[in-house]
Amino acid sequence: MRKGGEAKRLAGFIDLHTHTTESDGTLTPEELVNLAEQIGLDALAITDHDTFAGFKEAVRFTQSRSLRVICGIELNSRLQTDKAGFRAAHLLGYFLAGEPLPAFHAWLEQQRTSRRKRNEKLAEKLRSHGIDITLEEVEARGKALTGRVHFARVLTEKGYAANVEDAFARFIGEDAPSFVERESYSAEEAIRIIRSGGGVPVLAHPVRLSLPQDTERVVLERLRDAGLAGLEVYHSEHSPQMQAYYRRLAEELDLIPTGGSDFHGSVKPDTELGSGVNDNIRVPRSFLDRLEQFARQLVLEGRQQQSY
Repeated sequence: MRKGGEAKRLAGFIDLHTHTTESDGTLTPEELVNLAEQIGLDALAITDHDTFAGFKEAVRFTQSRSLRVICGIELNSRLQTDKAGFRAAHLLGYFLAGEPLPAFHAWLEQQRTSRRKRNEKLAEKLRSHGIDITLEEVEARGKALTGRVHFARVLTEKGYAANVEDAFARFIGEDAPSFVERESYSAEEAIRIIRSGGGVPVLAHPVRLSLPQDTERVVLERLRDAGLAGLEVYHSEHSPQMQAYYRRLAEELDLIPTGGSDFHGSVKPDTELGSGVNDNIRVPRSFLDRLEQFARQLVLEGRQQQSY
């Protein structure tokens, strides 16, 4: 965490990818807002997984501050990369033109139900491997939402894993023996749902897709044609070379560049709010300006369609 001596060092910059205790972060919404203000961020997007609870709580603490808190969300999806292959792809949705539409909230409730079914299967599978764990004790660590990180904390507390990273590597990560995949919409369908709910869809941390560059370009072109608006250029897992590459790719494909730390608090101790890992990111305010311009255009297009 940043200390008091570094206050306001990020004045003029923003962070468009953060998490609170309402999903899988370790800072409460109030604590996250306080930290963002301390380091001088102009704007902060709260992008908890499958819930707006963290955002709704955070805005209570920003009424008299200069910090702007932006409504966001992070969603799972399945991305087809070729005729036979699929990858997990995360999409960020930014709601800059008003409250997400009621239909989107209803869809989110369905997603939370799907997540709980996955959690039930995950607890059962861990027990089948001789691990003493119940869903109830895992859910006691979550708030609005319970995810794999809460399983990881219980596994660590009970001595099955050395830390959260070890728990994912040995038990619940995608390549681990107890992994249970969530039912997810296709990336194209998730993009459509975000846009129909009033949001601006952005592909998060593209480096995690681990695609060859020629395949990556084809996939991004397909997603753009399906309605993808932006690409997360700056992320804590993107090296300077990757950032330059994704910035160029976003420009070539006419995608809005975005960026954020993917801050989770002590779950990812090396990742700092606003500056990433070893100061590897600085997200300019101009990225948010472009997102807002796109959101205004969506509103205008929606009004024109309603007038026909």
